[in-house]
Amino acid sequence: MASFDDRVTLARRMARHPCLVVTDLEHHLGTRNTAATLAALTRRFSRTRFVWLMGADNLIQLPRWQQWRRILDMMPLAVFRRPPYSLKALNGLAARRYRPARLPWHKRNRLFRVTPPVWVVLRNRLHGASATALRQRAGARSATGLAEVGQSGPGTRRSDAPVLPSPRQIKAVVEASLDQDQAEDVVVIDLAGRTSIADFMVIASGRSTRHVGALAENLMKRLKDAGVPRVEAEGLPHCDWVLIDPGDVIVHLFRPEVRQFYNLEKMWRLDEPTEVVPVHAGQPS
Repeated sequence: MASFDDRVTLARRMARHPCLVVTDLEHHLGTRNTAATLAALTRRFSRTRFVWLMGADNLIQLPRWQQWRRILDMMPLAVFRRPPYSLKALNGLAARRYRPARLPWHKRNRLFRVTPPVWVVLRNRLHGASATALRQRAGARSATGLAEVGQSGPGTRRSDAPVLPSPRQIKAVVEASLDQDQAEDVVVIDLAGRTSIADFMVIASGRSTRHVGALAENLMKRLKDAGVPRVEAEGLPHCDWVLIDPGDVIVHLFRPEVRQFYNLEKMWRLDEPTEVVPVHAGQPS
């Protein structure tokens, strides 16, 4: 990782927007961890309403931070979705411990008015590049004069930024892949208005652990071929239940008896109809 001074300089060059101010505040406050920094800020600016912004990857790691509960009890928290961490973050220790304090998406404007602990998951547009890749790209330009980073001005889009498939495009890839590999009982659930972790959930069955494994491996390959940069899976190689998270669509692949036991359809669809995708009968290739 680059030195602190280099990272501050790079951040200032990239954050060319009147609402973004990059500082080395911790150096001037003499604080060594986030909890101490936030405490100092609230003391110094007692009439200011702060909101702590955090990526979903950091929400996973938050319980490892010093005085992490103090952070959540001190300041409202807004969590940005980041592929492929969002689902894991919402099942992590911090999210579970503070689940009663989470605001639903339609009440997000109340975030800075509610006394902490309070937090919300933002439905931000996802970007495929990792922070490490952005730093490496900017560092390479910095070595040759740097001028390209942040020069486009606010509101403009870099021509070399990766464009992620939309949620409906990802869903279409998932449906086509499962149909091609002869998955059974495919159900698509629209999550709009129910949760901010994803736009769609797809549930399907394979006839055996081998079939489930083939469904998962082929789907991950096709998602990457379609331009999804990072696709994570849990449940391999056992293949009783495989969860695939490409970002805006969550895919659950089950053996039939495992699916019947957990009955995710009943949990998520409530009283609304779901979209059942017809598939062809036959043996997997």
